[in-house]
Formats: sequence, C-alpha cells, structure tokens
Amino acid sequence: MAIYEQVATWGNEHPSVRYVAPFVVFMVLLFIAAHVHMDARWEAPSRVLLLGTVCAVCWPRELSGRAAQPVTAVAIGAAVFVLWIAPDLFNPGYRHTVLFSNSIVGHPHSSIEPSALHDPWVLTWRTIRAVAIVPVIEELFWRAWLMRWLIDTDFRRVPLGAYSPFAFWVTALMFASEHGSYWDVGLLTGIVYNYWMVRSKSVTSCILMHAVTNALLSAYVIATAQWQYWQ
Repeated sequence: MAIYEQVATWGNEHPSVRYVAPFVVFMVLLFIAAHVHMDARWEAPSRVLLLGTVCAVCWPRELSGRAAQPVTAVAIGAAVFVLWIAPDLFNPGYRHTVLFSNSIVGHPHSSIEPSALHDPWVLTWRTIRAVAIVPVIEELFWRAWLMRWLIDTDFRRVPLGAYSPFAFWVTALMFASEHGSYWDVGLLTGIVYNYWMVRSKSVTSCILMHAVTNALLSAYVIATAQWQYWQ
C-alpha cells in the first residue's frame, strides 16, 4: 500500500509519468527479450503480470472507464485488422521488398522462439498481452499523452482529442516507426487511431478499438501460422 501511495503522489506531481511509464516498461522488456534468452513458458506470463500491474497502478484517475460509441470503435478496429493483412494477402512477396526489409526498419519475423510457436500456454499469454495489455499501454502513451503533449507540454490543459496538424502527424509517424517492417500499415493505423481519438475524445474507446484489432490479428496469426505479425 505504501508503494502504491508513493506512486500516486509521484504521479500527481509528475502527471506524464502515469501515461509514459507503462510504455517505457514495455519497451525495456522488449529490449531485454531481444538480447537475453529466456524460457518463453515463464517469460510470457511474467511479462503480462508485470505490465498489467504497472498499467493498474499508473492508470490516470481522470480518465473515464466508459468507451464512447463502442459499436463504431469495434467496427473501426475490425477494419484496421483487414488493413494489416491485406497487403500480404494480395501480394505475398510485398513485405520482403527493400522498403520493408532492410537494416533500418528490420525484417519480418516473429519474436517467439520456434519451440514455443505451438505451445498453447505461451500463445494464450501472448494473446492476452496483445489484447488486454498493449492497447492500454499504447493508447495512454500515443493518443492520451503524446498528442496532447505536442500541443502543450502542460498536457492536462489540452482536452482529449484536441486536433493539431503537427501533433496528429508526428504521432502517426512515430507510431509507424514503432512497427518496424510493418511501418506502412502502422502509419495508416496511426492515422485511423488518431482520427478516432479526435472524433470520440475517449481513451477507453481507442483502447477498445485497438483491442479488437489485436484480438482479430492474434486469432489470424494462430489460425494461419503467420507468426511474423507477432514481432
């Protein structure tokens, strides 16, 4: 309880922490996983539990837990899923051209070790991470914080969904860069997600939309063994 109170106090004094900390922890864990070999059977659940705890502790109390226009959010999330897989469906060699496979953006690959690709335990936890954890982390950082912080560093003075061309496009471009060799669909996704934040003005609605995209993509990955989508 004392730790929670300390975090709450720190979060009140430094409001950006609540929005940024989960993303920072997420990126640090990705870096560690890429450079340190760990058994996927314990690494997968431990990462979910750690990130879930960080999200719960850091969740900004001023944000509503209700999703605005949930039906539309679900529909947009499903449309973005189609957007992600369409290029590879229509042109199977598309992702292996120099624009999407090089030393700068990386190469299409799966971060899951081959021995774990058919392990239900690992795949279950990876799906939970994609659907329940990643949307919270990324929407807090990209659309609830960065889009506002780029308008005014005292971001709490900026309403959720406030539109600025500079903030909108910088956020979309940075979101694209996070997705490596999938930067093209990442950019389009960033534009759509940013648009929905401007339209809905609801972080929770964006989280729902993002979760639907990731849920459908996770089901597609497992059903078709297209593991490269899980980078």
